[in-house]
Amino acid sequence: MNGALSTEDLELLRKDFSANPAYRLAQNAVTRVPVDDVAINREIINNTDHFLSTLLDDWKVTNQERSGRCWLFAGLNLLRVGAMKKMGLKEFEFSQNYAMFWDKLERANYYLEAIIETASRDLDDRTVAYLLDTPAEDGGQWNMFVAIVKKHGLLPKAFMPETQSSSNTGAMNSILRNLLRQGAKSVREAAAGGAEAARAAKAEVLQVIYRVLCIHLGTPPERFDWQWTDKDREFHRDGMLTPREFAARYVDLPLDDYVCLVNDPRPSSPAGRTFTVEYLGNVLGAPPVIYLNVAMPVIKDIAVRAMQDGEPVWFGCDVGKMMSNEYGVWDARLYDFPAVYDTAFNLSKADRLLYHETQMTHAMLFTGVDVLDGATRKWRVENSWGADKGKDGFYTMNDSSSGEVGTSWFDEYVFEIAARRSALPAELQAALDAPPIVLPAWDPMGALAR
Repeated sequence: MNGALSTEDLELLRKDFSANPAYRLAQNAVTRVPVDDVAINREIINNTDHFLSTLLDDWKVTNQERSGRCWLFAGLNLLRVGAMKKMGLKEFEFSQNYAMFWDKLERANYYLEAIIETASRDLDDRTVAYLLDTPAEDGGQWNMFVAIVKKHGLLPKAFMPETQSSSNTGAMNSILRNLLRQGAKSVREAAAGGAEAARAAKAEVLQVIYRVLCIHLGTPPERFDWQWTDKDREFHRDGMLTPREFAARYVDLPLDDYVCLVNDPRPSSPAGRTFTVEYLGNVLGAPPVIYLNVAMPVIKDIAVRAMQDGEPVWFGCDVGKMMSNEYGVWDARLYDFPAVYDTAFNLSKADRLLYHETQMTHAMLFTGVDVLDGATRKWRVENSWGADKGKDGFYTMNDSSSGEVGTSWFDEYVFEIAARRSALPAELQAALDAPPIVLPAWDPMGALAR
């Protein structure tokens, strides 16, 4: 038996499908309208309201447009809450373009240093192949966001607004990938002459990368004259500031106190241990990306307490699973695909990670939570997809479906939050000081940065 499909096999498949009226009905529906419209669970939609016991946001959402800058938008949206309070503004945005410019340049340097470090390996080495596959991605992680803010500061959006390429990064990223792969070749060849020769080749590549970024995104200002009128129409003037001075003045969160908590239920990932992912980062010399693996109730408890204290929470998840832009809802049973296809979808969260069915794909903010008798029921999410998605850009994430165990969208698809170290129990604070387990560069726990 060679495993090929025989004529008899195909006939059995045809007869099995044709003999079932439910399959034919599903075919009639799905060939005419999107499968999500056929599978949507009306009971969940009808029973999901958007009211919560703790609600922080009273501002408009931002829009990352056609880019993978969610992690930057979520981080900047978190920091703008305190900045708006300090400046007495109803609406304010930091320049997402400015942050991306420096991330792109720093990441090019980080990438080329990785190429130098692996120059002695064959091109088909799995790590080298991974680096060559991902030279200029938009995504990132919490620690990478902090590294950019601490090194390069922040800028009001008016002083480096969006450009065509910041809002639609495809063409720019294609050029950057071409140049960085070309640069990887020259740096690897130069590495035969030693580290000094390799870094000289790297410097030539970075000069070109900087030029390309300026052409696409504009040149970041070194100083700017900051003045504004607050919501009470009172005028303020701060004078000339550098971006780092601006960040120091208007960021009121202790960024050095924040750590990244993850829920990785794979058997290979012990709870209470720290992890890092090889070659995951952007700013050389900055603290590495470190995750502390904890149980989901710990993540929920810390997120709830943060919001009850008035602070939104940065988080990462697998955004596209069981979500509706039309209704602004996430629910683990939002679409009844088992009924449409007459089959079970039963991979656990751990199995979905192991079999590449899930990974961290998007970062957003929690800006509210509904708690009843100590149990979380719903979460309010500020997205960065503009006001025409969800409910004016905000979403409701159900923590359970009809109170049933194992149906929490949060449990199944949320992977990480940024939390204050000081908010952790003493034993988890101590765990952060242990040497991290190093995961390979292609591990799904680094996926948000791709």
